[in-house]
Formats: sequence, C-alpha cells, structure tokens
Amino acid sequence: MTRQQYILIGSVTLLFFILYFACETKPPGQQQVEQSRMLQAEATNVNLLMREAHDELPASQLSTIQALQQELSQASGDSARTAVLQQLSGRWYESGYPAIAGHYAQEIAETDGGERAWSIAGTTYAICVQRAVDAKVREFCTQRAIVAFENAISLNPDEVQHQVNLALTYTDSPPPNEPMKGVLMLRELEQTFPESPLVYTTLAQLAIRTGQFERSLQRLNQALEIDPSNLNAICLLAQAHAGAGNATEAQRFDQQCRNMQNEN
Repeated sequence: MTRQQYILIGSVTLLFFILYFACETKPPGQQQVEQSRMLQAEATNVNLLMREAHDELPASQLSTIQALQQELSQASGDSARTAVLQQLSGRWYESGYPAIAGHYAQEIAETDGGERAWSIAGTTYAICVQRAVDAKVREFCTQRAIVAFENAISLNPDEVQHQVNLALTYTDSPPPNEPMKGVLMLRELEQTFPESPLVYTTLAQLAIRTGQFERSLQRLNQALEIDPSNLNAICLLAQAHAGAGNATEAQRFDQQCRNMQNEN
C-alpha cells in the first residue's frame, strides 16, 4: 500500500473491509422520531437504487446478488439473516454501489443494535458520500450516515471515532445553511478530547486539503506529542511538509512512513 492510499483510507477513518470481515441529550423516543422524519424525506430510496443497479450490473455479478437475495428470503433466525446480509453488503460494495451496501449494513445494525454495527453502516454510507456523483444519491447517503453515526454515539458517547466520523460526514456534505458545521464539530472535539491524536490528524487532513500547510503541521505535531508512533500523523507530515516547501523534512517523514508501513 502506498502512502497516498494510506492517507486516503485515513480520511474515512474506519475502512469498510477492516471493520466488516458527548453524551446523549435527547430522549431515545424523540431521537427516533427525528430520525424517522429525516429518512422519510430522503431524496431517493434504496428500491430505486437497486432497480437502476440491476440494469447496470454485468450478468455474472447480478446472478450472484440475486442468488444471495433469494437466500436471504429463505433465511430463518437473526444469525442466518445477518450472515447473508453481510455477503450482500460486501457484494454491492465490491460492485461499486456503497449506497446499497450501506442499506444492508444498516439492516444488520437494526437487528444487532450494537455500536460497532451502526459504525459499520455509517462508514459505508460515508464512503458513498465521498464517491457519489449523483446529488440525490449523495443526499441519501448523507442522511443515513448521520443517523447511523448518531446511533453509535448514543450507545457510546466516549468513543471519539464515532464523533469524528459524524463530523467528517458533515464536512464532506455540509448542510447548505451550515457550511462549517463539520469543522466546528471537530474543533469542539478538540476541546472535549484533548488527548486524542485522531482529532488532530483529522483537523490536519482538512487543513492540507485547503492548502493550510503550516496549520496542518501544528496539528500533526500535537498528535505526535500524544502518540510519537502514530502512523497516520507521520505519513501526513510528509505531505504537509511537501506542501509547505520543506523538501528535506518531507523526504524524511515519507521514508519513515514507508518503513513503518513495511513493518506493519
């Protein structure tokens, strides 16, 4: 894996394949009602996405998915259904349809009810947000990613990963009336979790994206003070120094990044 690939993976924080194979302030009932209203207002729906995908898939991929859908209809018991749902989610993801993969991951989460399952569903939708070209698909995935990550946070408010993922979703697909919402959430997390390297590397990544290389260097150095062996911070430092025109430092951190990747 190249350094660039590693950094790209870091932007979504939790890879779908790795995972797969703030206290709650609203009453659960109120949160469920709000989430239900959000999903009812979706720009598109998964049935439409599936019909369109069926028309686009090669025959070999379509036959495999149809066989799994038939198997799902015959599965009895939660564990059997979950096993087939995992395969369906994986197949749709591999075929290039993370929105549909997220739908099946969400079905698993709704049955499982655990934070990890909701995090997987949210991450899958978040990947869709990053990749979607169609505005309706992007909005569909944004809404569902938000719901999934909020559910994960409600189950474990102390897990910074879920909150960073939610903030990144808002950063990648900001509300029209709150374009800085994701960035502001990350800055709040910096105050709430001052010992989390993840918050600093995420902020640094956003600074690199917008050409703020000196600011990214500051954030990455803060991350290394907390965790001197943080691979993501070290690899990002190579990119930040390169952007800032520090060729020697960029080369040094690039080599360190490659060495650590080879060790792993």
